[in-house]
Amino acid sequence: MDEWLIEARDLRKSFGSQTALDGLQLQVPPGSIYGFLGKNGAGKTTTIELLLNIIKPDSGHASIFGVPITDVRRCAEVRRRIGFVSEDKGLYPYMTVGQIIRFTRPFFPAWRDDLERRYLEAFSLPLNKKVGDLSKGMGSKLMLLLAIARGADLLILDEPTDGLDPAAVDDVLRELVSIAASNGTTIFFSSHQLAEVEQIADHVCIIDRGKAVVTGALDELKAQYQRIQVVVDRELSSAVRWVDGVVRVRQEGRTLSLLVSRNVEAILAQIRSLPGASTEQFPVSLKDIFLETVRNN
Repeated sequence: MDEWLIEARDLRKSFGSQTALDGLQLQVPPGSIYGFLGKNGAGKTTTIELLLNIIKPDSGHASIFGVPITDVRRCAEVRRRIGFVSEDKGLYPYMTVGQIIRFTRPFFPAWRDDLERRYLEAFSLPLNKKVGDLSKGMGSKLMLLLAIARGADLLILDEPTDGLDPAAVDDVLRELVSIAASNGTTIFFSSHQLAEVEQIADHVCIIDRGKAVVTGALDELKAQYQRIQVVVDRELSSAVRWVDGVVRVRQEGRTLSLLVSRNVEAILAQIRSLPGASTEQFPVSLKDIFLETVRNN
């Protein structure tokens, strides 16, 4: 088995003078729930379109299931193993829910009738209603059903909970965790909802300006990052040249707030050299890591 189910090395893509991806590195372990995060325009959708062979990279390498995305001969084989939910939820609006399910089913030999029935009921999808008449949230649920029921080994989801109410979001997240746990399905999903990512993801990548700026197992990242609150006995007259590992510093009068990613002991030693410094250390959330990282780039 390949070490990485999805891998990208030095992936680059530009549209005219606009750089979308600038040497992206990405490694997605098999069986993971992988959150792909970034601001608008960071390169998330471009990455997904490249992985799905919708657009071509300018340079670099990417593979899925060990198959290079440029291998046209094996492209159809790979696509059959992937369930994809796009941000724009592109579906045939003139078909009913039942018709689009029947239309999609024959393309996928591993189609799971049991999952089709389960999610028709779980998502309360009306078989006789036209797709064009569905709400945005119901369209999202239908796309998820079509992706899940094909028996995919990999789900690539672009904003999968967009348009869903809080109760439906909770249902969808619970089902995604269940699918990953019971079937070993790898889930790679982009989202702006950091709380949702933190709720279900075991690995994350934060992308900014086309580069991965933070990547790794979520529990390890949250253990690695810390916030250190420092109070000194007088306001510092000049900026401190911090040792490596300080991601961001905020100062208000005699109080400094540091987000650190490594070298904690060395940073604490440096803090102790400040006049009358006292410190407190706090754990951080994924939101803390995301906001401070993208603000600092």
